[in-house]
Amino acid sequence: MLVTRETLQGLRTGFSALYQAGLSQVESQYAAIATVVPSTTSENTYGWLGSLPNMREWIGPRQLQALMEHEYTVKNKDFELTVRVQRNHIKDDNLGIYNPLFTEMGRATGAHPDQQCFGALAGGFDQRCYDGQYFFDTDHPVIADDGSIITVSNTGGGTGPAWFLMDDSRAIKPVIYQDREAPQFVAVDNVNDPSVFHNKEFLYGVDGRNNTGYGFWQMAYGSQQPLTPENYEAARVAIGTMTGDHGRKLGLRGKLLVVPQQLEGAAIELLNSERQANGATNKWKGTAKLMLADWL
Repeated sequence: MLVTRETLQGLRTGFSALYQAGLSQVESQYAAIATVVPSTTSENTYGWLGSLPNMREWIGPRQLQALMEHEYTVKNKDFELTVRVQRNHIKDDNLGIYNPLFTEMGRATGAHPDQQCFGALAGGFDQRCYDGQYFFDTDHPVIADDGSIITVSNTGGGTGPAWFLMDDSRAIKPVIYQDREAPQFVAVDNVNDPSVFHNKEFLYGVDGRNNTGYGFWQMAYGSQQPLTPENYEAARVAIGTMTGDHGRKLGLRGKLLVVPQQLEGAAIELLNSERQANGATNKWKGTAKLMLADWL
């Protein structure tokens, strides 16, 4: 096969089609745990995190509700994936070996938000959120009814595989996925490019900009304790009694149970079985949706 401009244009179209096919095969899960925030600059500052306004009886003039400011900034990062195609393989018409590679490039690109968001969720035990505490921690500071500072926990502790209970029905999810530039398929495939001259290879890739951060820690409960009915009940009570500042009830419910592969059996037994192991009625059947997270 002659390496001409028309040949290379046809290859780019074909490789792009394979990439798009791989992209369409991905069944994303991250939207259930992450709020997608468009970004137009190098970073976003979420100063409003930490305070949610509340309705009050209208007596006298309106009261402007001041939001507590937090210096919580998420900086966008660059991500890329590049495939090299040898010039000799084009000349020898030996391109079939690249077809699955470009399809997998599409799958990897489509799975990138899931990897980022579930990686952030799993990392919440040792990564800090807007209040300076780890996202899953035992001592998040909250302003009580009387104005004093109390501490609240959203974790069960432990050292085993992590599982998570959250309310996925709210507009703000536990994780923030900050999207600056969606991934784009690009090519360096001019016969006069330095990579062709020096290395006899054409380059095809994907690049984009994004990053993840944390939203309100009250929206999720993380535990590394065994997934037992007792620990599940503790998680439900914890998330259901979460409050904001000044004792404001948040009305959260444990609607989504997110588990890794290691806990699939325990989660199915907990949420689907009619009876517990001791023969007692399983009162937790159907109390939450089960997500077997591919990227935990």
